[in-house]
Amino acid sequence: MTRRREKAAAAAPVGTRRAAREFAFRVLFEADRGDLPLQSVFNRAEAAMRAGDDTSPPLSEDALSFAQELVQGIGRARPDIDATLRRTIRGWSFDQMAQTDLNILRLAVYEMTSTTEPHPPVIESAVRIARKFGGDDSGRFVNGVLAGLSRSMKSAAAPAPDPETPE
Repeated sequence: MTRRREKAAAAAPVGTRRAAREFAFRVLFEADRGDLPLQSVFNRAEAAMRAGDDTSPPLSEDALSFAQELVQGIGRARPDIDATLRRTIRGWSFDQMAQTDLNILRLAVYEMTSTTEPHPPVIESAVRIARKFGGDDSGRFVNGVLAGLSRSMKSAAAPAPDPETPE
């Protein structure tokens, strides 16, 4: 492949949900670390991406819109998301957890609790982001927390047996 084609291929917008989730994670992490408003960080990250900043791939308009939905949804639902995480994670406080892992979990919990997205691809994306940006055990930790949450959500949504129906 020629250099020109390589550059053109590298500059093609990415339209995957995984890339949008990664972009949203970066916004969450930066906002959390700097104690900054989510929307301000999103706007700055979007402008940097459009200007050719190489910290994240250029996103298609659909992927950017999905990332925006995630960031806004998390901004609105953060108290509920954090309450869900506190109930789900045993033996760890938010202060003890890596901020990378915590923000990945917030992103995935929002999708699992507030969207119709199936849990397996959400969990898989979260684990991939954790492996890319987190510590050695981040992928396993994130997978364990989210798999447990998914199981508990499924059992809570399952209809209770009818006491009138004989077994």
